[in-house]
Amino acid sequence: MTRKFTTDQYNPALFDITQDIIGSLPLKLIQKWLVSEQTQQATLELLKPYKVKGYAISSDSAGLTKLTKQKGLLEILAIINQPKEIVYSVGTAIGGEGVGIWAADNTQMFYSASVNPETIVSALLTIQRQISKTCQIKIGLGAHYGEFYYINGGLYGLEADAIEEIAENDTEGGEIAISQSFYELLPENHNFTITQKSEEVTEIGKLFRVLDGPGLDVIPPLNPQYPIPYSQEFYADLLAFGNRLADTEFGKQLAEKYLQNKVVVLIEREPEEAQSHEIGMFTNLALTAELKDTSSQLLQKYHGVEVKVVGSIGIYVFDKADTALNFAQAFRQELAAQNIASRIGIDTGSILLFDLAAGGKDIAGNPVNVASKIAQDKGQFGKLYLSSTMKTLMDVSQFTQITYTVSGVEISIYEA
Repeated sequence: MTRKFTTDQYNPALFDITQDIIGSLPLKLIQKWLVSEQTQQATLELLKPYKVKGYAISSDSAGLTKLTKQKGLLEILAIINQPKEIVYSVGTAIGGEGVGIWAADNTQMFYSASVNPETIVSALLTIQRQISKTCQIKIGLGAHYGEFYYINGGLYGLEADAIEEIAENDTEGGEIAISQSFYELLPENHNFTITQKSEEVTEIGKLFRVLDGPGLDVIPPLNPQYPIPYSQEFYADLLAFGNRLADTEFGKQLAEKYLQNKVVVLIEREPEEAQSHEIGMFTNLALTAELKDTSSQLLQKYHGVEVKVVGSIGIYVFDKADTALNFAQAFRQELAAQNIASRIGIDTGSILLFDLAAGGKDIAGNPVNVASKIAQDKGQFGKLYLSSTMKTLMDVSQFTQITYTVSGVEISIYEA
């Protein structure tokens, strides 16, 4: 039986903060669900005003793990910035809008149901062709026509999650994958070359691969104002650096101005099953609130900085390795006392820590990617993992060394 959540289990101050510190669904909506019956009917009634129909298009970069071994952080940010500009420029030109904040290498666009499906496919082909011509990195695109919940600037629901996961895990660089419902909207006499991607049937039906066809008649000019997470000052410098990547002296100046060395702790709590995806949205967000409460209390003792708590993930930075490890161990124990399992990744190195325009913080840098990969990609719940870089900062004799390959890169980590 799914547990019942109440507002009593949280620090009252959590719901007094006007800003959405959880970084996902609005706190007022969460609070309404907490005081509701938490049944499927009550949950659907709360979500009803947010329901939309249209197209969700997600993208994910290919080969980024290898690239981080060859390039510096600011160069990586400049490189992944270029495809984002193209996705946004072409997408908005045909009536789409950017969804969320594009802090990482992913993008997400939403198009209303009134947009012609053939126009969208032509736009996706145009995007991939432009990226192939002008960018140093490729992306995979996933597109789906369906129903979503458009809440607080983000798309939610089973179908939104499904296409995002497909773009991230089941597409290659340069590929365009469209869902069955999208494919069936195209007329029989369309001019595109499309094949079925595989025999696999996903949560949103079969997948199809767009191989060729007409692009847009006119390529829109670049619009750099996608949902940027950075300050205007940093973004202006990033755009300038993107036009002069070979200028090592300028890159060094920017690195000294913006980057700092920190220890990054990434904590993922185990998701909880629910009787429906909609209830699961709120159930897991209620658990995220517990994550937020726990971190707020522990950070007072360990003097770290909370970067963000969103979904099942919390990210924190520290100046010292031993403090970061002590915080992670205490956090794991606190969650375990609440019957919440967690897995934790810790790495150190150069990061960019920045304030978001809407409030809160975000982070970029290889230590975040490494901490995520060692915890989420290969880690087990209940375990804590240190990167090989952490070995240079502390005694790992009580940890077990594990070596494996992720995205073609061999990684050694230490498990406790």
